[in-house]
Amino acid sequence: MAKGEKGPKGKKITLKVAKNCIKITFDGKKRLDLSKMGITTFPKCILRLSDVDELDLSRNLIRKIPDSISKFQNLRWLDLHSNYIDKLPESIGQMTSLLYLNVSNNRLTSNGLPVELKQLKNIRTVNLGLNHLDSVPTTLGALKELHEVGLHDNLLNNIPVSISKLPKLKKLNIKRNPFPKPDESKTFIDSIRRLENLYVVEEKDLCAACLRKCQNARDKLNRIKNMAMTTPRKTIFPNLISPNSMAKDSWEDWRIHAQHLPSVAVAKT
Repeated sequence: MAKGEKGPKGKKITLKVAKNCIKITFDGKKRLDLSKMGITTFPKCILRLSDVDELDLSRNLIRKIPDSISKFQNLRWLDLHSNYIDKLPESIGQMTSLLYLNVSNNRLTSNGLPVELKQLKNIRTVNLGLNHLDSVPTTLGALKELHEVGLHDNLLNNIPVSISKLPKLKKLNIKRNPFPKPDESKTFIDSIRRLENLYVVEEKDLCAACLRKCQNARDKLNRIKNMAMTTPRKTIFPNLISPNSMAKDSWEDWRIHAQHLPSVAVAKT
């Protein structure tokens, strides 16, 4: 933005408007949904609603998140994706109840990720995709409860080993980054490929119908695998004479046989 040029005038959010945007989730949590409202500045009035469990400020025009966001001490779900944020406040590390953090599709650089992120000991999902990260802070490797990490569409050429070895990690999305060729980093690429499509669930967590469906799918895959491992029988076409056919296993036999065949004229059409 040029010097002296004013940014777009966003919608003003009052406390009354914010209160009307509180919804109750299916599991009884309070969600403050201020997404897609053309907000350009973090509305300070919502700090008076700091008892909410979830806050959605996605798809707005917000450029800065203030330190005061740490007042949302009960927050377990924070969605800030699709804004113009280039830096997260250090105080975000105080929001230790967070389970889900989505800051994808912003303008975050590696310098904009505070080391205080390592204090989010309960966090399960972090989405940093579609930003301008050229490196990943190793502090993410300290978040042992992480199940899912999004790092897609950035400027990364490597991932810290500490992240790919997180004990509870089920999905690591690193698509569309300028990584080195597989032969230059075979071990790293192999570990990511395994994680990227790995979804783990225990039998006790499935209902009877879902468990039966999974077992049937597994049995079907096993049958296909067994069929693939069986040596196929050679098909024989005794009346077919051509170099590529299996009528004669020996090329020499085919050539000798062909010499004794009468020549056939082909009419031009």
